[in-house]
Amino acid sequence: MNSTTIITIAIAVLAVLGLGVVLTATRRSDMSGVGVLSRETRKRDRDAKKSSRNARRDVEAEAVAARSTAVAVMPPAEIEPWVAPDPEMIGESRRAFLNRATGTLLSASLGGFAAALIAFLWKSADGGFGSKINAGKLEDVIGQIRANKGFLYLPEARSWVTEYPKEAISKADAIYRSQGPVFAGMSQGIVALYQKCPHLGCRVPECKTSQWFECPCHGSQYNRVGEKKGGPAPRGMDRFGCLPVDLLDLTCFGV
Repeated sequence: MNSTTIITIAIAVLAVLGLGVVLTATRRSDMSGVGVLSRETRKRDRDAKKSSRNARRDVEAEAVAARSTAVAVMPPAEIEPWVAPDPEMIGESRRAFLNRATGTLLSASLGGFAAALIAFLWKSADGGFGSKINAGKLEDVIGQIRANKGFLYLPEARSWVTEYPKEAISKADAIYRSQGPVFAGMSQGIVALYQKCPHLGCRVPECKTSQWFECPCHGSQYNRVGEKKGGPAPRGMDRFGCLPVDLLDLTCFGV
């Protein structure tokens, strides 16, 4: 590199530096003028603030001067004597109304409960569960049992009716003779069994496979005459008495 080239580069660098110094000085000059108020403007603002303060003071002084220091004296109020309200005008008091309403609702509730309880316990006049039920002729009932493969369900009695084996009547005599209506039905070859399981009251259906009664809830098993054969039940199925209406013809029986 010769001396001419070095001088040229030095001149160019100095020119760039000089341009930068000029631009920086110009920008500072512009920034120094931003936000600076003139003396007249600042004086005018001070005068306006002073005038505003004076105006507020004048308003407050006028308000204080307008206030009165005198205490207002109210005329004495006339006291009226208390007069008890007329019962005919106000009607019943709230307490009396609530007492009567409570008594009425309680009486109505107890009356409804008593009526439902009596209706449940009282035997129906026209027949139904809990009363004597005419199931038909004895021969027809036995025929229906055999047609249904050993089981006959009477919905109005909520009971199953099955045949009682004649060869077991002598054994039943020793066990069920004290239960007159039950043994009377057994001696005629039938037995009526309540549909509910003695364990927890589930409805016990017949089992087509085992030809027994089997509870679907907990698996208690009973033979066709209601004797317990397995499961958690405490005893066999409950029995209803079956009595012939006519002891000579044995035409029908009641459950």
